Amino acid sequence: MTIPAFHPTALLIVLTGADRSGLTAEIAGLLARKSVQLLDVEQVVVQGNLTLNLLADAAESHPATDELQADLRQLARDLDVQIAFRFVDRHKRAALPDRHSWAVTLLAPQVSAQMLATAAGYAAARGFTIDNIHRLSDASLLSIELILSAEGNAGDDAGLKCDLLQMQALLGCDVALQREGLMRRSKRLVVMDMDSTLIQQEVIDELARKYGVFDKVAAITHRAMNGELQFDDALRERVMLLKGAPASILTEVQEVIHLTPGAESLIRVLKRLGYRLAVISGGFIEVAEPIRERLGLDYAFANELEIVDGKLTGRVLGAIVNRQRKAELLEQIAATERIALEQVIAIGDGANDLDMLNRAGLGIAFNAKQVVREQAKYVVNQRNLDAILYLLGIRDAEANAV
Repeated sequence: MTIPAFHPTALLIVLTGADRSGLTAEIAGLLARKSVQLLDVEQVVVQGNLTLNLLADAAESHPATDELQADLRQLARDLDVQIAFRFVDRHKRAALPDRHSWAVTLLAPQVSAQMLATAAGYAAARGFTIDNIHRLSDASLLSIELILSAEGNAGDDAGLKCDLLQMQALLGCDVALQREGLMRRSKRLVVMDMDSTLIQQEVIDELARKYGVFDKVAAITHRAMNGELQFDDALRERVMLLKGAPASILTEVQEVIHLTPGAESLIRVLKRLGYRLAVISGGFIEVAEPIRERLGLDYAFANELEIVDGKLTGRVLGAIVNRQRKAELLEQIAATERIALEQVIAIGDGANDLDMLNRAGLGIAFNAKQVVREQAKYVVNQRNLDAILYLLGIRDAEANAV
């Protein structure tokens, strides 16, 4: 029996139960044998439990539809799964492509039910519905992603962003709200700060320790952080304290440098995905360049120390890589690679990274100073640098496979 065309309803078929090989093929095969047109399909498996949704072109209160439902019920019994039916308005379904989608990423040592409840509650209050929830992490519940949608301009994304920022402070988790779409998944360039971001140390501090002037250097750093000195002046004063140090001190410092946990994993995955990678540092090229070579990065920019007769002169050569210069270098690399700024990710922790973070499509303050966390677009306070992959919607299983 054929179901008439041009009817106003569609049949939503929902199957739930233990997942097993061939189940979807059995259900779809029955629809094919009945010559039923499939309008939409979605399947999710969580911890071995299947939810399969199929939207079929079928009229309500028609003998052919009744026969289809009876056959599907029998097949569900044979497969030991539950089945439910609901008729939906075809015209409402036609409006779905006009919905705007957003991704909410939650990161914490353990994402709690309270975090999920709070994010979901805020989304609902701002006019969003949740289309999907995905677990991104494997070992434990380090990260989940909620895909939200709203019709037209019904969703208040600016209000939701403010709500999520409050949640971040209240519950101690990291939260990122991004427009879900092609641009989110088409990032092509990652630019990273070096000191306290790509590596765990501050190179100027390590040089000062080796040369016995750490306390003096730390005092200047403190003045700069209090706003008493500009970055350029503070750098020159600190470097001047290194005057007379043997150039070999740079090699000694390289030996005590430790990458931030997750740095190698992050770079490995991004390189396999075709990203261009750069380090832009307010530190020193004598350390940044060996790290670039070690990790296979494409670019390294940093300040150059003047060396004469095998000793540091206490001066910096050329223009200082400060806050403004970092942003300029980001734009320069993007232009060279013909990559739009919306496709750039910038990662840093200090105030001199803020312009760079704000120029990028995805600017991330990683374990950053308070002033940076307050002004950056996105904040990640996790221990591992590769947690940033979650903001790109990349799951652990996907990262481990490349």
